Amino acid sequence: MSKQTDIITATTPATKAALFSLLLFIALISNKGSYAANEPPFNVGIVPQFEIRQTHDIWTPILAELKKRTGYTFKLSGSASIPDFEKQFSDGVFDFAYMNPYHILVANNKQRYVPLVRDVGNELRGILVVKKGASRNISALEGKTIAFPAPNALGASLMIRDALNNQFKLNYQAIYVKSHNSVYLNVLLGLAAAGGGIENTLEQQPDDIRNNLDIIYRTKHFPSHPFVSHPRVPIAIQNSVQQAFLDLSNTPAGKAALSKIPFKQIGRANYRDYKPITDLNLEQLSSQEQ
Repeated sequence: MSKQTDIITATTPATKAALFSLLLFIALISNKGSYAANEPPFNVGIVPQFEIRQTHDIWTPILAELKKRTGYTFKLSGSASIPDFEKQFSDGVFDFAYMNPYHILVANNKQRYVPLVRDVGNELRGILVVKKGASRNISALEGKTIAFPAPNALGASLMIRDALNNQFKLNYQAIYVKSHNSVYLNVLLGLAAAGGGIENTLEQQPDDIRNNLDIIYRTKHFPSHPFVSHPRVPIAIQNSVQQAFLDLSNTPAGKAALSKIPFKQIGRANYRDYKPITDLNLEQLSSQEQ
């Protein structure tokens, strides 16, 4: 009998099982990269605050970094407008998405989306802007046209309209122009007397736009936009994506890329962060525009 046969026959069933488990574990580890590469790309939705090209310029490098750090592929799924984006996440189209704080309440209710990360160094605040040189008195907007990106943009629309309706008792004509960029341009070109936005998106505008607008009203602060995951994405992958974002902020290039979203300081997000928004009772304003 050969030495090899002696070894095999001397091996107990328990030892054989242990060896098999070890070999299987090694095979799974060695195949991890190819398994990730063979996964279909995850659809990523981005609330269209900016025009499409700018959104792609901001997010394409970030998604490439996520792929490098997690091994998974991410595909940017465009939305023509904020209402289109809302329908897509309500239907569960996106595996991951970047959305406003009101959206996460709706998305969690409809599809159980969960927040992963957000900007913990800068909170959301809505603003009302007018063309530089125009009256800074809100009562001067009585009967005028006011531009908003979409009905359910939290800071740029819902909270501003709530203040105009209930605090200032203003009568005005609301128009919805699809993005924050369009709001600022409509005001600058005189197509609207005022417009709703948020501080972060105004700061991202070119100097010739930003410097020719005046802020005449600011809303209260709320936690900023979260990057969220659909619950069908396995928890291990959610955790991997969350950690990749956090790690990205630790490099100068990563921090620069995140600043264009803009994220000042990235941190973990929790659904509880956004529960206070329910106290605003904005559902009536939202439903009026459905």
